[in-house]
Amino acid sequence: MDLQNYTFVSEFVLQGLCTSRHLQKFFFILFSGLYVVIVMGNTIIVATVVSNSRLHSSPMYFLLGNLSFLDIWLASFATPKMIRDFLSDRKLISFGGCMSQIFFLHFVGGAEMVLLVSMAYDRYVAICKPLHYMTVMSRNKCIELVMLSWTIGFVHSISQVAFTVNLPYCGPNEISSFFCDVPLVIKLACMDTYILGILMISDSGLLSLSCFLLLLISYTVILINVRQRATGGASKALSTCSAHIMVVTLFFGPCIFIYVWPFSRFSVDKLLSVFYTIFTPLLNPLIYTLRNKEMKTAMRKFRSFYSY
Repeated sequence: MDLQNYTFVSEFVLQGLCTSRHLQKFFFILFSGLYVVIVMGNTIIVATVVSNSRLHSSPMYFLLGNLSFLDIWLASFATPKMIRDFLSDRKLISFGGCMSQIFFLHFVGGAEMVLLVSMAYDRYVAICKPLHYMTVMSRNKCIELVMLSWTIGFVHSISQVAFTVNLPYCGPNEISSFFCDVPLVIKLACMDTYILGILMISDSGLLSLSCFLLLLISYTVILINVRQRATGGASKALSTCSAHIMVVTLFFGPCIFIYVWPFSRFSVDKLLSVFYTIFTPLLNPLIYTLRNKEMKTAMRKFRSFYSY
């Protein structure tokens, strides 16, 4: 297709969450507070894991620290822009900014999916093969798992952006959300993108669904093993796994709904997008810290150390 026949779109208009000025002022206060809590909560977890030698040497907490680091980025790729837009009449984003949001969304989201699988594998080894745990989950193995998650996230993100950025955009330029994502952006291209859209959404859907199935299998095997061992250690393992399962459900539920089924009802998709980008990074530190005595003890020590 000859792109010289088209006027290049240099910016997009975001519809945002709502049009009511009163609601936008309320959302500005609400999401500003939530964003501060997300960044502070996850930063404290990362700092606690890094500063505590016992936690830093533990595979589970090493992976948890990396999860919190990713959650900070997941909450930051679009939330500050959304908060600022609540006070703006026209919610504009440049073409480059839009592509950057798509890149970071799929980079961080893809990396977090694979990291959650790695955390399930860590729990599987700890519960089903406890005598070999430190040998299997060595520091090098943990670093390899983290690097694998980042690599898969990067490759997945590049595949999404590479097709999206090269499409011809000549108007309209209004996106029915508060941030840019592939299904909403490619529908604005001046060409038939039905097949391309199916392929790109299938890419994200396949990653989400395959990771979710791996997690489902892993935790099923773990729960079967825990049920066969009616001991105190098993009950502690069950408590840890239940926290992981809650995070997995909260994270993958919206992802699978959005990318396995195409965007059709924007009100539902906006709600899921808010849950996926804001409430999941908010709930992760709450779930892991409130249900974990060792983490709470380490955080108290960290707080008391820096209070002097």
